[in-house]
Amino acid sequence: MAEGVFPVHNNIFKIGISGRSSAASDMVTVKDLETFSPSIDGNTEEWTPMDQAGWVRRAVTGKGLTFSFSGKRHYGDPGNDYIAGLLIGTGQDVETKFEWTMPSGAKLTMDCVINLTQPAGGDSTNIDGLEFELLSDGKPTYTAATTGGE
Repeated sequence: MAEGVFPVHNNIFKIGISGRSSAASDMVTVKDLETFSPSIDGNTEEWTPMDQAGWVRRAVTGKGLTFSFSGKRHYGDPGNDYIAGLLIGTGQDVETKFEWTMPSGAKLTMDCVINLTQPAGGDSTNIDGLEFELLSDGKPTYTAATTGGE
C-alpha cells in the first residue's frame, strides 16, 4: 500500500467501451481528462422516538455515487470517442462499467450510467471540451489496498 500524499493525476480511471458486457480488454482510460470530483449522496431516514427525549435518531438507508469529469475532447481516443458518442444515447445505450484505482492501491469498480453533459464546445480559441458524469447503478465493489507484508 502506498503511503503519503499524491497529486490528483495519480488516480487511474477506466471505462468499458463495450457497455455492460465490457471485458477487461475493453476497459480503457479517457484521454485528456483534467478534473474529477466524486460525490456521495446518502439517503437518511430520521425519526424522533420518545425514549430519546426529543433527540433525532438517524440511519443511512441508501447511497449513490457520482463522479463528475471534465477535460478536452480528444478525437481518435477510444475512451474519449466512446463518451462523446453517447450524445443522444439513453437507457441501456449509456450503461457501462467503471474502475477507479486510487494512489493507495485501493480499487473501486461499479456498473454505471453515463450522463454526457458537454460533448464539445468552448470559445473559438479553446480546445473542444468534454464533460460527463458517471453515476453508480447498484452497489460498487471496493477492494482495499494491500500492504507489502500481506
